[in-house]
Amino acid sequence: MAKINQNFLKLPGGYLFPEIGRRVRAFSAENPPMPLIRLGIGDVTLPLAPAVVEAMAKATAEMGVKETFRGYCEETCGAYDFLRFAIRDSYKARGVDVADDEIFVSDGAKSDCGNIGDIFSVDNVVAVCDPVYPVYVDTNAMAGRAGEYDGEKWTRLIYLPCTAENGFFPALPEGQAPDLIYICSPNNPTGAAATAEQLKLWVDYANAHDSVILFDSAYEAFITTPGVPHSIFEVEGAKTCAIEFRSFSKTAGFTGNRCAYTVIPKALERGGASLNQLWNRRQGTKFNGVPYVIQRAAEAVLTPAGQAQCQAAIDYYLHNAQVIRQGLTRAGLTVYGGVDAPYIWARTPEGVGSWDFFDKLLRQACVVTTPGAGFGPSGEGYIRLTAFGDAAATQEAVERIVKVL
Repeated sequence: MAKINQNFLKLPGGYLFPEIGRRVRAFSAENPPMPLIRLGIGDVTLPLAPAVVEAMAKATAEMGVKETFRGYCEETCGAYDFLRFAIRDSYKARGVDVADDEIFVSDGAKSDCGNIGDIFSVDNVVAVCDPVYPVYVDTNAMAGRAGEYDGEKWTRLIYLPCTAENGFFPALPEGQAPDLIYICSPNNPTGAAATAEQLKLWVDYANAHDSVILFDSAYEAFITTPGVPHSIFEVEGAKTCAIEFRSFSKTAGFTGNRCAYTVIPKALERGGASLNQLWNRRQGTKFNGVPYVIQRAAEAVLTPAGQAQCQAAIDYYLHNAQVIRQGLTRAGLTVYGGVDAPYIWARTPEGVGSWDFFDKLLRQACVVTTPGAGFGPSGEGYIRLTAFGDAAATQEAVERIVKVL
């Protein structure tokens, strides 16, 4: 008889966003008084940049001609040289030296953040910020690293509280040192961006304990505060302790195109093995690469024209974030984020739970948000709103929320 992975049976309920979708569909079936405005799931709404569309069209035409048709990508790390070199040069532009064979192109940072666990032992102790992007927790639970779920937390995970009191950035843990440490900056869901000094503490800690930092910088393009690192490799010592995940999804509107990349320095070794080589072996076995057309589109993002056009979209979303911040503040809520990230983290009214406040805004304002409790214990008492909507709809959503508070 076939046996299943028992760890899947330990997962509580469903993944956060499908549960939100279920509640929204149930409400929609009741004929809500106003059209729904979605500020919950962080999907983009603006179209692809013209430079990207042009590159895709050209690459698509190439695929229809025998002489320029492409099949499997057999170049280094499963990515075409043109994209890896463009990514390498984008790091150089910020003063960071990354070799092209340290860059692995994939179909999403979400995939890589979960799949990276394949190269690590199930015995590793994992630390996650709290609140946390659910993928970090759920994929480790699926692998068997999380222990048992006690109704609030997983017993083998080390939770690193990120609260208003510590500026939504975790303090170094006391007691047992974690082997794998997930850090996201700019953070999803809180919107906080870590300073160089804050990251240096963790880099030194990881090097001292032979830990590995799994650094998710999918939202780095939204950083506006001068001096805030866009990459952990801007921090001295990071190349011997950190893996960095990046994505084109939010920075260039690729949520439907699927393209991202992970950087694993060749200097990073654990247990006498090169993590760069292990990941290369894993990807070569389990992944056939991102389509040529999409890789050409991603390359166009990193051209001067593509950068300017994508920056215009980022500015559009950051303006939405400002509208949300100002509106919720006017409504009397305490608000964080939305300056270096497309996410706004708002405290619920005193005594109101995250899911209760989610339901209130859904039913009374017809606005979809994300309950903070879905991101971990320290997320209770907050909601997350995204700035990826249409500007006019975002403004209307804020006005509706102000009216019901």
